[in-house]
Amino acid sequence: MNENPRHIQPDADIDPAETAATDTPQEEQESWGDFLKFVLKLVAVVLIFRSFIFSPFTIPSESMLPGLRNGDYLVAAKWPYGYSSLSLPFEAPLIPGRIFADLPERGDVVIFKHPVDGTDYVKRAIGLPGDTVAVRRGTVYLNGDPLPQERGGFVDIPMSANTQCRTDGGIIVGESTCRYRQVIETLPSGKSYATIDFGRSMQDDFEPIVVPQGKIFVMGDNRDNSLDSRFPATPGGGVGLVDADLLVARASMVLWSTDGSAEWLLPWTWFTAARWDRIGSDI
Repeated sequence: MNENPRHIQPDADIDPAETAATDTPQEEQESWGDFLKFVLKLVAVVLIFRSFIFSPFTIPSESMLPGLRNGDYLVAAKWPYGYSSLSLPFEAPLIPGRIFADLPERGDVVIFKHPVDGTDYVKRAIGLPGDTVAVRRGTVYLNGDPLPQERGGFVDIPMSANTQCRTDGGIIVGESTCRYRQVIETLPSGKSYATIDFGRSMQDDFEPIVVPQGKIFVMGDNRDNSLDSRFPATPGGGVGLVDADLLVARASMVLWSTDGSAEWLLPWTWFTAARWDRIGSDI
């Protein structure tokens, strides 16, 4: 019995160009779709990281000399004091109140929102709720006791485009170094840090004040060049007693530092302007 099978066209008769033309738009669509998913996932990870773990901040002034300098870029921990809408990008109102709230430890370098104008400020937490804080002749008194001070030393700070020398407190040594009187201050916990003293000034005396509940008394380490809790809260000026709900993060490390001479259009200056000895410094 003979069968007459149907004739099957060989694959060679199929035009490869036609197949490619048919499949390419779909493949391109899938490729763009995968790329968009990747970008969205990346954005989500970055937002979560910056909102709840670490976030970068910059130092725009000299109020925290000698430890922090103008041109330092900090990485700050977001979790120590809890989370609020201030923790989120653009201060998105997605967190009611403040969750997982906690107070700083005395000596923490805290980042907070200015009570009036809402800009980021960085100062050192000195007094917590219930503490009595006063300043007499440049010495900080905490709950009636003076904080121990080690005087007599000096700190040399290189001058640059963003770090000048205050002639009312420092002296220029050589061609590009500013020398300030340095005072090592120690808290009851044993934590010590360096401050700068210009000599006698109006900032050296502050009448005793009891820090209310929910407030923090903060000071800059550059004691005679810092608008802090010794001054009433005004736009661009003093901060008064800082509400704990304005806390944003705890400064942790200097991630990058520049002397201010870099130009965006000249990439090699990004490296020549770097203060390499400061990068990675703990706070």
